[in-house]
Amino acid sequence: MSFEVTESCPSTGARAGMLTTPHGVVPTPAFIPVGSQATVKSLTPQEISALGTKIVMGNTYHLYLRPGIAIIQKLGGLHRFMSWTGPLLTDSGGYQVFSLAHLRQVSDEGVLFRSHIDGSEHFITPELSIQFQEALGADIIMAFDECPPYTDDRNTVQEAVARTHRWAERCRSSKQRIDQALYGIVQGGAFMELRRHSASFLTDLGFDGYAIGGLSIGEPKEVTKAMVEETVALLPGDKPRYLMGIGSPEDIIGGVSLGIDIFDSALPTRIARNGGFFTRYGRKIIRNAHFRDREGPLDEGCDCDTCRNFSAAYLHHLFRCEELLAYRLATIHNLRFVMRLMEEMRRSILDGSFPSFKESFLDSYQPTDEAVRLSQRQKGMKWQETKFNY
Repeated sequence: MSFEVTESCPSTGARAGMLTTPHGVVPTPAFIPVGSQATVKSLTPQEISALGTKIVMGNTYHLYLRPGIAIIQKLGGLHRFMSWTGPLLTDSGGYQVFSLAHLRQVSDEGVLFRSHIDGSEHFITPELSIQFQEALGADIIMAFDECPPYTDDRNTVQEAVARTHRWAERCRSSKQRIDQALYGIVQGGAFMELRRHSASFLTDLGFDGYAIGGLSIGEPKEVTKAMVEETVALLPGDKPRYLMGIGSPEDIIGGVSLGIDIFDSALPTRIARNGGFFTRYGRKIIRNAHFRDREGPLDEGCDCDTCRNFSAAYLHHLFRCEELLAYRLATIHNLRFVMRLMEEMRRSILDGSFPSFKESFLDSYQPTDEAVRLSQRQKGMKWQETKFNY
């Protein structure tokens, strides 16, 4: 397991590197599609790979509940279970400490969850999280952490940071496998001094890579940017930097500009299933009436199978009829759009044209309105609470 920065942009923090894992090399900057339950929704592993994806994420909490860690281990580990031959990263389950707040109780020892499936109780500690991830066999595993809501006060966030640090120490101590990289997760909410403290503490512990967590969970984008910029400056330059939960094109470009190497998000696949698709001019909604008779593809110039073979009118028809093929074709497009963006950014860093590439892209790309974005995020969290209410 190794990481090497091969080129950087002198006028920004952007950098291109190579992340080597037991299951292959990941060129960075890289985007990780989310496959929480050992699947990127609606696509086969072969399709995901054909889109340019090098690494996929699984979620320890969800896989623990279904089908169970022991079953996956018995069947040869997560790679074999899901027929994915490339690198894998598993989240620790720490995000569920945030997203399933109404179904859990946190203590210094660990987290007592009530299953969102059947209400049964499960107690997960940092040691168990590492044990589960080692059994799953991912190339990169994450330390168990507490992600506090953006709205929490400073004292509450400070307590969560201190607990995250204690858990990080326990995760390092319990790790046994030498063929897996363990990443620590910087927390601190929207409090700059807590972010600085967390970054300093975790880098002193010494991890194989560092993630920035607890962002893009409802805070304004300017807050996200400020927290990332401050944190990146305190992380080791020779280790991978991973910004968790970021998936919109403009935010990915902004993160790369600050020196981020790895991103993950369910956004591209989630909005695809709801009829949203990325273009060079911003996000569009295929259900809108003006696509009803549009002969051309979703996105002119896109090389994905969807855009090369199907008209926007056909996609509009599929979504209006709620045909299953609609979700697959839109997901293929959105993931290919993001993977192509990562490839183009990497090339521009290597050939020294990243600043002009960034300016050109952002000049034509229209981001989702900030008020709309925050409203959608809040609705999503409210829906989650309603769905998992026992």
